[in-house]
Amino acid sequence: MDTTYNVKIWSIRVYRGKRKTSYSVRWELDGREWRAPFDTRPLADAFRSELVSATRRGEAFSLSTGRPASYRSGASAVSWYDFAVQFTDAQWERTAGNSRKSTARVLMSTTMALLRTPPTGFKPVDVRTALRQFAFNTRRREEARPEVVTILKWAERNSPTMSLWEDPVKVEEVLRALDKKLDGTRAAASSVKRTRRVLNVAMEYAVKHKVLRANPLPKGRGTAPKTSSAVDRRSLISPDRMARMLRRIRSRTRGGRRLHAYFSTLYYTGPRPEEAVAMCVEDVLLPPEDAEDQWCDLLFHTAQPEVGKHWTDDGEIHEERGLKGRAEDDTRVVPGPPALTRLLREHIRAENLKPGDRLFQGENGGILAGSVARRAWGNARKLEFTEQEYASPMGKRIYDIRHSRLTKWLNDGIPPAQVAYWAGNSVAVLLAFYAGCISGQLPDLKRRMEAQGDLPELPEAD
Repeated sequence: MDTTYNVKIWSIRVYRGKRKTSYSVRWELDGREWRAPFDTRPLADAFRSELVSATRRGEAFSLSTGRPASYRSGASAVSWYDFAVQFTDAQWERTAGNSRKSTARVLMSTTMALLRTPPTGFKPVDVRTALRQFAFNTRRREEARPEVVTILKWAERNSPTMSLWEDPVKVEEVLRALDKKLDGTRAAASSVKRTRRVLNVAMEYAVKHKVLRANPLPKGRGTAPKTSSAVDRRSLISPDRMARMLRRIRSRTRGGRRLHAYFSTLYYTGPRPEEAVAMCVEDVLLPPEDAEDQWCDLLFHTAQPEVGKHWTDDGEIHEERGLKGRAEDDTRVVPGPPALTRLLREHIRAENLKPGDRLFQGENGGILAGSVARRAWGNARKLEFTEQEYASPMGKRIYDIRHSRLTKWLNDGIPPAQVAYWAGNSVAVLLAFYAGCISGQLPDLKRRMEAQGDLPELPEAD
């Protein structure tokens, strides 16, 4: 039997957290506890009243859903697949390309974990590709080939209803599956956290549209793995090593000088790579030509991250937007030392660049492709580093150049507020990321503490 009359309904439990208070309705079926959390007391009271009324009517309760046999929520009328497609379309216009990709990946993984039967007539990789690239991609869904449509119809038929999310045991099973990679090993903590964040937005959307009564995902500490935002100091590149890397990049036969100017700008001024590729000639404020030993200023106001043509609105590989975490029209000016002044002046002259032109171009004059930059950086690492260094985190990503510059500014004693402005971060984020990388200031700090004379001389021991 899938039902029982052995029901106990308990009082509402109130949890007062730092951010909000939640109200959990608790009941027991054949010794198994069930819970339903709500954001407000009236919602919890109303649901508890429904349970009490069902017991007074002598109604049986389902052991699979925990609800009265007559209970029908909006969740039982909506399939997970249909909901996920609807959620994708609702999020598409309000999110950037990379967020669209993350949402599609999470919805694909969740759908695979929820399928009633594993794919037999199709390869799992084909099902995953069809879901991620077409079902959960608003722009491409209508472009799906017939064989892809067949896969998606099969996935739709094998998708359970949203009522599955009302069973805490099933929710826990799904989350455990999402915490693992395809090979069965545990996914990185950052990946798990990102998955939970996307799923949480989806569940809140379900509550808002009355598909679910409450967000079924577990709340509170310990529900997701801890992640660290701190930069790994092993990834940092010393100035001497960076100078040798830049020389190797400059010596490349194809585009070496252009790439040298690009990587030098990253190192001397610390922008995000997507901010550097978006720069135009007029964004470099050079001193007069007879003042080569003076500093220049670089203006950052736009970012063009590499997203992929399937995830942008216009089908372009890069997506143009404002500076990360800033208002739409925000800008920042970062000083460049005399060495960069000379280098950029030479670069603009050698490339015959005019105002309005991109500062860093590809071979055919378009935007500098991320694959080209990554290939050049990877080859320079392979030539410059020992086998052990190459396998280490040192400079493994182009982004580590930015980490190295920001760390050097802090180690040079530049106030964090100034570094945060140049980096386009808040002071809190800057210190959270780089506090563990600050070094070389301890002797000076010790001298300062000694000079303060905190305590008189300690008495000598008897």
